[in-house]
Amino acid sequence: MEETLKRIQNQKDVEGVIIINLEGIPIRTTMDKSSTDEYARLIPPLLLMGRNTVRNIDPTNDISFLRVQTSKREIMISLVKDFTMIVIQKSTD
Repeated sequence: MEETLKRIQNQKDVEGVIIINLEGIPIRTTMDKSSTDEYARLIPPLLLMGRNTVRNIDPTNDISFLRVQTSKREIMISLVKDFTMIVIQKSTD
């Protein structure tokens, strides 16, 4: 996992990587505590809304990746069996 974190963190425009467990508790991060805590608090409810939307459309389906782009940042969220990886990077637009 550490090698993957380093590889992602070294990509151009990546500001940070956060890995949270199923309870939303950060287990690895490359960001400061304040930013880590804020993303860890805000991302799980967003994922729940996305999951509910996908399941309302097709109850046999589930969300595995979510990408949110703003004018300043792009947040990519990958859901894996036991954890969620959040990658924050500068928006390229």
